[in-house]
Amino acid sequence: MAEAVAVKKDWWSAIAAYLTPRMLIILAMGFASGLPLLLTLSTLSYWLATVKVDLTTIGLFALVGTPYTFKFLWSPIMDQVPLPVLTRLLGRRRSWLLLTQALLAVAIFAMGLTDPATDPLGTAVAALVVAFLSASQDIVIDAYRIDLLPLDEQGHGAGATQVGYRFGLLLAGAGALAMSDHVSWPVVFAVLAGAMLAAMVVTLLAPEPKAPPKPEHRDYGEVVKEAVIDPFADFMMHKGWILILAFTLFYKFGDALGGTMANPFYVKMGFTGTEIAAVSKVWGVWMTVAGAILGGIAVARWGVFKALMIGGILQAVTNLTFAYVATVGHDLPALAIAITADNIAGGAAGAALVAYLSGLCNVAYTATQYALLTSFMAQGRTWLSSGSGWLADHMDWATFWIATMLFAVPGLVLLAIMMRYFPYRPAARPADQPAVS
Repeated sequence: MAEAVAVKKDWWSAIAAYLTPRMLIILAMGFASGLPLLLTLSTLSYWLATVKVDLTTIGLFALVGTPYTFKFLWSPIMDQVPLPVLTRLLGRRRSWLLLTQALLAVAIFAMGLTDPATDPLGTAVAALVVAFLSASQDIVIDAYRIDLLPLDEQGHGAGATQVGYRFGLLLAGAGALAMSDHVSWPVVFAVLAGAMLAAMVVTLLAPEPKAPPKPEHRDYGEVVKEAVIDPFADFMMHKGWILILAFTLFYKFGDALGGTMANPFYVKMGFTGTEIAAVSKVWGVWMTVAGAILGGIAVARWGVFKALMIGGILQAVTNLTFAYVATVGHDLPALAIAITADNIAGGAAGAALVAYLSGLCNVAYTATQYALLTSFMAQGRTWLSSGSGWLADHMDWATFWIATMLFAVPGLVLLAIMMRYFPYRPAARPADQPAVS
């Protein structure tokens, strides 16, 4: 009986950890991260599909997410270089975050003024600017989370990030699609730009994480070495670091292929914007939230590798549910079942992956190292997934979804190798360093 009570308390403690003020701040920042990302992915693909842009072109639009794959190139600047006035007032993390969010609000509003039917290039350029600023915001938000939380809270922090992220997707996905049935796209994008302004208020109210101490007098060469060379040299100290990068590239590759074509698939099956918003963007977001919470708890209870393996297998297998939808066509209950299974699995796998990558980062180089890891992860949903439209054009939809499951296998094989030969060893964090200044 005593053992049962202890287990119950352990599970309750794992759940209650999500309700602390720190986690609520992380959740709000996850919201700010998810909102602009979806605008350059599925919401954009739905917009293009409704104005009759062909599938191959829609697939190529995934390339506007290229900044996410190269954000490690400018992350040293955001990690080490102070902003005039703002850094002195807000600190190194919040100063960069406030600036990028202000620029994002402007860029999102401008994107809504373009017309993809008559000027797809203009829309692509605007989306590219939004993606660049969104990737820059992610650099700071990810570093903020890792700096703020102790190592034993990184799993819950990953779950809170995913939950907030999905709320951002809820507004940019279901909100945008539902609004587009009743108002023009410029109005939709104006509302989303306003949401970014609200995120700036959270940034102003949030605490600034404690920065590692630095020498008072450093010459230019020392600054460059610390910003550009040391973060990558430090990361290469991890055993199997090349395998780690390959794993981050392929772990969610199958999901990325399916995600790029999801909205065109729904449109092809005859689902309306309201139906897609209700099932995929509202119900589906809640299912992903549930999955993310379960993923964070799984990391805390079982460790990152076991959580990654279970989540990875489930997110691959659940793609088959969309193959079933492809065979039955316009069937709302079938779509709801598919999205429920896929989003719970994807949310759990995503939370486990965020926790794993967060633990690998040295607190002295958080922004740069996490940007490096997530840049490789983003390759799957941009360059590698840009051929998803070609695949969908050259095979039936059921075969396409089966193929996305098979493309998930390489990531699972890499994970199995890592579990066998390269045990998880998180980066050291100074025990005497307070999390918040």
